[in-house]
Amino acid sequence: MAAAGAEHEELKQEEYLDVLTRTGEKTGISKSRGDVHRDGDYHRAVHVWIYSESTHELLLQKRADCKDSWPGLWDISSAGHISASDSSLISAMRELHEELGIVLPKDAFELIFVFLQECVINDGTFINNEYNDVYLVTTLDPIPLEAFTLQESEVSAVKYLSLDVYRDLLAEEDPDYVPYDVNGGYHQIFEIIRKRYKVNLEERSLTLEKQLNRYARISLNAELTGLTSADKETLAIIIRAAAIMDEIFYLQVWYSNPSLRDWLKECANKSKLDKLKWEYYQVNKSPWSCLDENEAFLTTADSAIKLLPKATKAVAGWKGLQYRTAFPIVKPPGANFYPPDMDKMEFELWKSSLSEDQKKEAISFFNVIKRRSEIVLDKTESHDAVVSTNDAHDLYTVPYSVEYKSVLGKAANLLHKAGDLAGSPTLKRLLRRKADAFLSNDYYDSDISWIELDSKLDVTIGPYETYEDGLFGYKATFEAFIGVRDDKATEQVKLFGDQLQVLEKNLPVDNVYKSEEVIAAPIRVIQLLYNSGDVKGPQTVAFNLPNDERIVKDRGTSMVMLKNVSEAKFKLILQPIADVCISKEQREFVDFDSFFTHTICHECCHGIGPHTITLPNGKKSTVRLELQELHSALEEAKADIVGLWALKFLINKGLLPKSLVKSMYVSFLAGCFRSVRFGLEEAHGKGQALQFNYLFENGAIVLHSDETFSVNLDKVEGIVESLSREILTIQARGDKNMARILLQKYSVMTQPLKVALRNLELVQVPVDIVPDFPIADKILHQITED
Repeated sequence: MAAAGAEHEELKQEEYLDVLTRTGEKTGISKSRGDVHRDGDYHRAVHVWIYSESTHELLLQKRADCKDSWPGLWDISSAGHISASDSSLISAMRELHEELGIVLPKDAFELIFVFLQECVINDGTFINNEYNDVYLVTTLDPIPLEAFTLQESEVSAVKYLSLDVYRDLLAEEDPDYVPYDVNGGYHQIFEIIRKRYKVNLEERSLTLEKQLNRYARISLNAELTGLTSADKETLAIIIRAAAIMDEIFYLQVWYSNPSLRDWLKECANKSKLDKLKWEYYQVNKSPWSCLDENEAFLTTADSAIKLLPKATKAVAGWKGLQYRTAFPIVKPPGANFYPPDMDKMEFELWKSSLSEDQKKEAISFFNVIKRRSEIVLDKTESHDAVVSTNDAHDLYTVPYSVEYKSVLGKAANLLHKAGDLAGSPTLKRLLRRKADAFLSNDYYDSDISWIELDSKLDVTIGPYETYEDGLFGYKATFEAFIGVRDDKATEQVKLFGDQLQVLEKNLPVDNVYKSEEVIAAPIRVIQLLYNSGDVKGPQTVAFNLPNDERIVKDRGTSMVMLKNVSEAKFKLILQPIADVCISKEQREFVDFDSFFTHTICHECCHGIGPHTITLPNGKKSTVRLELQELHSALEEAKADIVGLWALKFLINKGLLPKSLVKSMYVSFLAGCFRSVRFGLEEAHGKGQALQFNYLFENGAIVLHSDETFSVNLDKVEGIVESLSREILTIQARGDKNMARILLQKYSVMTQPLKVALRNLELVQVPVDIVPDFPIADKILHQITED
């Protein structure tokens, strides 16, 4: 096995490396390269492979004869250590530049897997315990050999070799090649490329069609007769600003995501397969499928092609290097909010070095975390040299107002313009404050204005939800929901907001964990006209905002119900689910009013229960900060199950009719199957699986011989209260370990759930909807034409 750690022995004797734990996390300790290999410390390196798409060949380098390991043998295109001051990506770029004279931007590098190499060479004097980040650079054609500039101390020659021939040579342990175990972990490089380029196009089209057919397309309109001419003019400008949220969100998902989007759109009419790729991409807004545990449905082979005329030495008659913009096979848990190679340990070590104010910035909703060593990457897509810095800590924060300055400036100008036209004083105030927030990065006042909004035009726009941040659940994504208020329905749901303090006081949790000051959440029911940004895959039917605990504590939250979305989901999804999964005796109890009422109560219950908490050691904190990446799933489960408890409480108090009892429980059961189909990587699906499996295990849900389900009406109330108590207590204590145990035990695809999902698959009940917005589309189309 080649040792990237044995490279540059003479030139880099004083190079320092980060020492890792056995599981690959940073310890905060760095040691000299020689000491690391003497002591057998775990550390990191990069492997970079260059692959020619047209010829199916890999580029190999011949190691210089002066090398102290594997001299004169053929090896990886490029490899090297990750220095303590560098990131993985910077190291990959640097090694390629130093060894081969190739300068590539960051979107050319695809991290395909991480390989742990544990070996001892040189008669036991060199211990190599190395985590290798394996990158693939995909070029359209081979790079002419005369275009390379070889580093004589490292590389004596380069050549291209067929993927299959190279694998066979390794399998035969050819003495001219550095040995790699192609039956072990390193076989992935060959399997990934083979699978990518030997796919059956017809089968792939059928797969994409099947994935698309899980969504029912529906046109959502709203009655505009209640709007004045000024309102309609304001609406048109707001929709233009809302469309900009898409631009930011695509970038928040992954840095090469906008390039992929533009390429797929450009190529959509080339073939049936290209059209399907584009259509399914529009549903997911990324190459990862929301309903398939974020499994990639595209590969870098589907991505945009870019030309770099000056990436290498000039060669007569060659126009330059063409490469595919890359994205990782596995969806990055930190999205584009953090450096892709940053782990939790590194973040926590950095955070511990900060002042209290800086710590608040690090975990705030409205900034991204970057590396100083990668500053050059964010200034230009092409550069002549790769540089790094030697700061004690590589990480630093960048406010959203800086990171997305150009697009937020456009959105702010539009919102100011709309605010000048708006007739409603509260809408005028909201639009102006939100515009200011886009530029200042301070969203407090604008979120207060959003809570106070009292306007026929309902506008939610800005950074709110944190589901995309799978590392910590800290960072907010941009989104927009534009609608027209349904005055009649809004008046009907006022009861729930008025009862929040009563519900808090009677929650099934110890009194010490209850709040004395819960502020009633205003509830607005709207007919949705347009949404954008972080709205992908399954569509939300309601939301409760803001998530900022300061505002929740000071002013409470506000809730928006999307009634036309709820009606569409009930008709196209929930009713057909009930027909398949609910026992004949209870099927009649599934109705829209119960479904919509529980949705309202779900959103209300986000506003009660623990938020700001006191830990056992007396420290003040929040549930979100303590549970981190587990918070979203557990909070969704809490809102759901406590919502059921709350409905029964209000019925017992005579505030809701007793006729609702059976229908709310049975409609909830049908809704379990709906949400679990979103996938167990998604917060709502994970939270719903927890509830279903807990209730099933305790006898509140029953599976019959005909593979239908029913609610045990004698047991369900007590079991709902029991699960509510368990979740609320975990949140109140900020007990991440117990949260993990609960989710690991119950947020799984059990056999009863598999039975239900298999039967729904057989009759092809849609999983969710894809809305079209004709009113907004007309406005945006007119802008495009102008």
